[in-house]
Amino acid sequence: MRFPSSIFVSVSLFTAETTAALYLSSTYRSAGDQIWQGLTLLFTLVPSVLVQLTLTFIHRDLSRDRPLILLLHILQLGPIVRCLEAFCIYGSVGRVEEPYVSITRKKQMPRGGQSEEVERQVGQAEGKLFTHRAAFARTSVVQAFLGSAPQLTLQLYICVLQQGVSIGRGTLMVISLLSIVYGALRCNILAIKIKYDDYEVDVRPLAYLCIFLWRSFEIATRVVVLVLFSSVLQLWVLPVVLMNFLVFFLYPWILFWQSHSPFPENIEKTLTRVGTTIVLCLLTFLYAGINMFCWSAVQVKLNDPDLINKSQNWYRMSVYYMLRFVENASLLLLWYIYKTDFYNFICAPLLVLYLLVAYAIAIFFMLVFYQFCHPCRRLFSSSMTQGLWDCSSLLCLMCNSASPQNRPIGKAALEPASPTAHKEPANDRAHDTVSDSTDDLPNDTTYDMLNDTIYDIPDEMGNNQHAAGVNGDICQSISCNV
Repeated sequence: MRFPSSIFVSVSLFTAETTAALYLSSTYRSAGDQIWQGLTLLFTLVPSVLVQLTLTFIHRDLSRDRPLILLLHILQLGPIVRCLEAFCIYGSVGRVEEPYVSITRKKQMPRGGQSEEVERQVGQAEGKLFTHRAAFARTSVVQAFLGSAPQLTLQLYICVLQQGVSIGRGTLMVISLLSIVYGALRCNILAIKIKYDDYEVDVRPLAYLCIFLWRSFEIATRVVVLVLFSSVLQLWVLPVVLMNFLVFFLYPWILFWQSHSPFPENIEKTLTRVGTTIVLCLLTFLYAGINMFCWSAVQVKLNDPDLINKSQNWYRMSVYYMLRFVENASLLLLWYIYKTDFYNFICAPLLVLYLLVAYAIAIFFMLVFYQFCHPCRRLFSSSMTQGLWDCSSLLCLMCNSASPQNRPIGKAALEPASPTAHKEPANDRAHDTVSDSTDDLPNDTTYDMLNDTIYDIPDEMGNNQHAAGVNGDICQSISCNV
């Protein structure tokens, strides 16, 4: 059984960030900065409450008689207690013979076109530990993008206004950045294990390194761009943020409405329709918070029984990064135009270049991960390079079809063909027929792109993947999807 290191890292980051934020808020109070103190506490306590609710929901403590655990969650000590409980379970493995053992079947990665199925026994203690790992994987994402990301943006904004970095503020910023990157990394691993639940997934250290570098450059660049833009155009930053947030919050609901699927009823048996709606809103709220700062590896699909899209859609990812790059460049351009003498201490053109290059480096590490380091790249129906090439070809086709030179003008379209047109080879006429028949392709492909039906895993590789259980390791009794 693996050592629960991910649980320890999650609790360590949560405790360190909370402690640093409380200390920094006390310094703001001493300095008389009540606004900064209130915002710092807000971005500390709200995610902490959401973390407690997530742990309580996953472990189903409301339907069990555990008043002490509920009291500790109310006191915001739930993660520490859960961590100690997980380590106690890990230490007790092998000492007592377990009366019940379940059997799980996992497929190995295909080699030579064939995949073998392996059976292994899972005891009750190991099953409980899997539940703890699944719970902390989800709380890390909640803490990262609903707490650490706004906290880092706020503290960096204060540093820009005050033109200085104190020790307490710098410490909190470093911890917050590490928490965000770790949450994004856990989101990537969680998406892989949900999508390829039938397979035994082994993530190598090089894959972790690629994800860490990819997310570090992507998130740091995004935060700096938002802070620079908000420092010169304070009134416009709120519409930009709200527009981004509402687009990603409403997008899963729009797809759900278009699918005409019934309302999900299998999230939790004890929840009413109102409770299910609240849970789904919180899920899409988290999804929007993730996409505000980086690409969400876990794509929400409300009409799926597991609420997760298990297909690998290169089109959506390509469009996201192209639009995000254009948005970052536009915000930097506006900052450069409206910047004041306040920024005379830095070289503005060089800073803009650095930020754009940093975002390009993030995209480079993303390509390296999916092309060479993804643990399930053998199951891809097409490579990411081919998917990006197809997406760029689609955009070029759309641009060419919309350009004026491709449209008939005046009487030229009504004139009969010249005699030389009948002397063209048959191959050229066939090529023209094919090119003309592709004029309607963008609409169909765009529809498929929005409904995620382009690249599904083929049947010969084990049919479409269906996720069940916690992180793809245990039966339905301990499953909880995010």
